[in-house]
This record gives sequence, C-alpha cells and structure tokens, in this order.
Amino acid sequence: MLNIAETLHRWCREARPFALATVVDVSGSSPLPLGTALAVGMDGAAVGGVSGGCVEAAVYELCQQVLADGGPPTRARFGYSDDDAFAVGLTCGGEIDVLVQRVVPAVEPHLASALGAVAAGRPLAVAHVVDGPDELVGRILHIPAEGAHEGALGEENEDRAVVAHARALLRAGRTARIELGRAEGEAENSGDGTCPRQLTVLVHVHAPRPRMLIFGAIDYASALSHAGSFLGYRVTVCDARPVFATAARFPHADEVVTDWPHRYLAATEVDPRTAICVLTHDAKFDIPLLRLALTLPVGYIGAMGSRRTHERRIDLLREAGVPEDQLGRLNSPIGLDLGARTPQETAVSITAEIIAQANHHTGLPLSQGTGPIHRTAHADGRRIDSEAVGDNRCLSMPTVNR
Repeated sequence: MLNIAETLHRWCREARPFALATVVDVSGSSPLPLGTALAVGMDGAAVGGVSGGCVEAAVYELCQQVLADGGPPTRARFGYSDDDAFAVGLTCGGEIDVLVQRVVPAVEPHLASALGAVAAGRPLAVAHVVDGPDELVGRILHIPAEGAHEGALGEENEDRAVVAHARALLRAGRTARIELGRAEGEAENSGDGTCPRQLTVLVHVHAPRPRMLIFGAIDYASALSHAGSFLGYRVTVCDARPVFATAARFPHADEVVTDWPHRYLAATEVDPRTAICVLTHDAKFDIPLLRLALTLPVGYIGAMGSRRTHERRIDLLREAGVPEDQLGRLNSPIGLDLGARTPQETAVSITAEIIAQANHHTGLPLSQGTGPIHRTAHADGRRIDSEAVGDNRCLSMPTVNR
C-alpha cells in the first residue's frame, strides 16, 4: 500500500472510504512485488496496480463490489492460463494472491497516521493481517521506528510478537510476510509456543536501507563491506588515502569516499539504525572521528584494535573531553569473542555484535541461555523475558521479499 501512500493519505484526510487491493503473496515470476496495492475510491477513481496490467480490470471489479456491499475482506488468486492466453491471468507465468478490503478512514485512524508519516519521509512499518480469524483479517498496526505502535490485534502477546518482527524488518528496510501462532488442533505444548491464534501478517516497510559506515580502507574493511551488504546495509567505505580508497578494492560497497573520516561523518546523514565501524586504529583518524561519532544518534559504534590500543584510545578520548556516558557507547575492541583471525572471520564477529546490539540480546551461545530463543521487546527496546510473556517460539523467521 505504501506505493500509493500519497493518494491514500489524501483520501484519509478527506474521510473518503475506499477499497484497497494488496498483493499479499506471490509465487513464480510476478511483475510487481509483495505489498504493492491498487485502491479504488467511491467515485470510481483508481490509483496504483497489482500486476502491471495483467489482472487490473478483474481486481478493479472486486474493489467496486467490496465498496458496494460493504462486506468483509476477500481473497483472490490470479495466475497464468495455459488454455486461453487472453483469459484473466499473469502472462509472466507467476501467481499472486490479492486481499481486497473496504477501508473507512474514521475507523482506521492509525492508517492515516502511518500514511502521514510516509508522506513526511519518516521510517515506519505497517503490519497488515492478511490471514487468520475473520475478525482480524485486514486489521492494521502502525509501527514507527521509535515510540509506541498504534492499533491492536486484541491479544497483547500477538501485538508484541508482530511489533518485534516488524521492527526487525524495519531495521533491514525489507517488506515481508511473517507467520505466528499455533495451527488449529495443535497441542498447546507444540513447537509454536503459546500464541493463541495463527496469523499471517504482511509487514510493509517504509525505510531506506540502514547505513554501515566503515572507516579505514583495509582488508578487514573489504570483508566487512561484503558482510554488511549481505545483511542489507547500504555500505560506505571512507579513507583519507586515495591510493587505498578505490571502488576496485571494495566491490561490495555502495560507495567509496576519499575524505578525512571525521569530516565525512560530519557532512553525511545518519539515523538510529546506522552502524559505524572504525577500522583505522590510527589515533590521528580515530580520535576526531570517535569524538564526533559518540555524540550522534546512531545504533552502533565500534573501533578495531588491541586491548592496549583500546586503553590508549580511551585515554585520548578522555583528554579530548569525551564524557564517560558517551565512552560507554563505544564497542572496543570491536566484535564478539569468536577467536576470529582472518578478515572474513572478523567480519562475522563484527556483524554478529551489531545484530546482537540491535536486537538487545547478549551475544552469548544459545546453549548457555534459558527461556525463549526469540524474545520480543517493548517499544523502548527493553527485552521481555519468558516470565513476562511466556514462550515466544510462535515467532517464525520471516519470509523476506527483497
């Protein structure tokens, strides 16, 4: 639905009911991605699309029908017809599932809020129930990058589970379907834990890819840029030395910048999802860079070096006037204790620490822990343990559509 957010936001402001048709599942070759939508207003005006033209007329008719009869959301599946090439279908050979629902802005104020945030360019996720109990299908939650979510599914555990997955997808900048809950007839002690209902939720994400800023054009930076790209980051490698800061040396980076690190950081955009990795371990670069980085609202700051280098770096930062609360944000020496030695192993160590910190987890071996593996969190990032919410194994890994 976010592909037509501007028009939908205007219709919401004008309190105009509309029908919303959303691609909620795709298989094979599909011309448009998961989450793409078409909407039809009460006056017959249409915006957006679900198939690039193949099945728009049929979906438009469904939208008009839902608007006219005011009935519950309905699902329709469209695929390629081998018998009649001119029949309604996807000539690309794929199949799509479309959910069509009637939206009354006065009943869904949090949808208007979410669409307004999209119009303002703020990152957010919209959790859209696309399968489950009839009374929940079509329900929407607005989940901003920071602060409390808007809307509810009716069960606190379900809200927490959906919000936790949505925030993870938001950090990665990905739209995806998630499955949670226990199938009808399954025992309560089955692998799906204690989520009371089986739901399929489509999480629409409006966010640029998170940034990974790597300072220091060394071999470790090449491996880290590869790992960062794999995880969905928009990777920048920056070094003041033009002979080392070349695109040829960092093929997995989105950009390679030749500039003094602190000067580049002062001029670029960061946000709470940004990871800053300082690999130069050279005081003339590190100290001005870290002094600035520790004042910024970023998600992760790490610096490479031995423990002796770390101690010297901390002394220099204190001499530069960096307060203790800011020093506490620095992950140094960078990475988790995996025994990493090669650049590739070190990249895994660093990215593992970034993931653990982003999810407010310990980074300890799962075999040494207790309670649920997938823990949800409050809006402020505090983890909720098993005593608070029960076993959250109902959280499955999302099916990502990039």
